[in-house]
Amino acid sequence: MATTTETPAASPYDRIGGHAVLRRITDRFYDLMETEPAFAELRAMHASDLAPMRESLPLFLGGWSGGPRTWWDANPGKCMVSMHAPFRIDKAIAGQWADAMRRAIADVAPEDAAIAEALADVLDRMARGMAKA
Repeated sequence: MATTTETPAASPYDRIGGHAVLRRITDRFYDLMETEPAFAELRAMHASDLAPMRESLPLFLGGWSGGPRTWWDANPGKCMVSMHAPFRIDKAIAGQWADAMRRAIADVAPEDAAIAEALADVLDRMARGMAKA
C-alpha cells in the first residue's frame, strides 16, 4: 500500500522571501519615513536613531508571518498595540504609516506578488485600526 505525504503549504514568511526580504521592506519603509515630506509627522514621533526599529520590525514581521518568533522571545507579553499605547496615533499618522509601508512593499517587489499585496493589505488595516481619533 502506497502512502502519500503532503508537502505543507509555505508560510507567508516563506512566501514573502523570509528575513532578508522583510529587512529590505523595513529599510525601505524607514528610508521613506526619513526622506519623504509626506511622512514627516510619522517621522517626528520616532526617536532620532531608527537603527533599533530597523532591527526590531523585520523580526516582528517575521514571527507574525510564520517565521522565527525571535521578537516574541525578546518581548514576552507584548504586542504592537501595547508597544504603541503611549503614542497619540490619529488617523493621519496611521495613514502615513500604512502608506509608507504599502509603498515600501511595492518598491521591494517580492517575487510572490499575491502575498506582497496581502501583507500590504493586512498591515494597512492593522495600522489604521490603531488610530485613536
